[in-house]
Amino acid sequence: MRSAPFKAVVLAGERPGGGVLARELGIAAGVLADVAGQPCLARVLTALRGSDAVAGGVVCGPAADVLSAAPALQALLAAGDYRWLAPATGPAASALAASREAGGHPLLLTGGDHALLEPAMVDAFCTAACAAAQANHLDLVVGLVPYDIVAAAFPQSRRTVLRFADGGFCGSNLFALLTPESGRALAFWSGVEADRKRPWRIARRLGALTLARYLSGRLTAPAAFAVLSDRAGCRIGFVEVPYPRAAVDVDSHADWMLANQLLAADAGRCAP
Repeated sequence: MRSAPFKAVVLAGERPGGGVLARELGIAAGVLADVAGQPCLARVLTALRGSDAVAGGVVCGPAADVLSAAPALQALLAAGDYRWLAPATGPAASALAASREAGGHPLLLTGGDHALLEPAMVDAFCTAACAAAQANHLDLVVGLVPYDIVAAAFPQSRRTVLRFADGGFCGSNLFALLTPESGRALAFWSGVEADRKRPWRIARRLGALTLARYLSGRLTAPAAFAVLSDRAGCRIGFVEVPYPRAAVDVDSHADWMLANQLLAADAGRCAP
């Protein structure tokens, strides 16, 4: 059981040089991308505000000049339950700064481009993360979506897949930071964030033997997280997130189109 609600840390800055989607759509930041009539960030905050597990937090980004020119984003923050923080030099540095600003744990870390996030998804992850942390004395829990359910739901969509001996997984952009020691993992992340789309390079940072086992298909997910914990200096585990939409971040034109199609279909089913 959770002893206190989570605070959320929402990363809403742009990567150095600007995001691909923002450039393609001609907007100042990817979190401004319109998805079925609402900016990405608005959808994320709506989902978090609808969650029973989360009570306010910090939005890190977009940059001050982008925020000042976006009344819709200013209105999102006007309620006061989410504080704005200027983004740092990259996602890991922003996450570290925002987690300190949020104050205390547990924290839920997610992205401002997670336009398909839903309250039920958030609640299920937070509950599972707390249970896993209690059972295994974890500092940080990562949400992973089984690739099989993602491929079944979106057979034409290209996804980054972590292929372990016990199954393939996609990221969910959901992380539970449960103790102050979880900050060590964020510091470690700063060294690997450039390789986020190249799982084999991340494995290389974990050692030659780990890389060999990963490339030969002999590395299990628990074994990978045990090595990651050792390298990061804190206890990191994972839980499965049984929602294929959790694997879709709106950070490319294809995923922007997919999110719009899914939400339009949802609206059609709900129409009288």
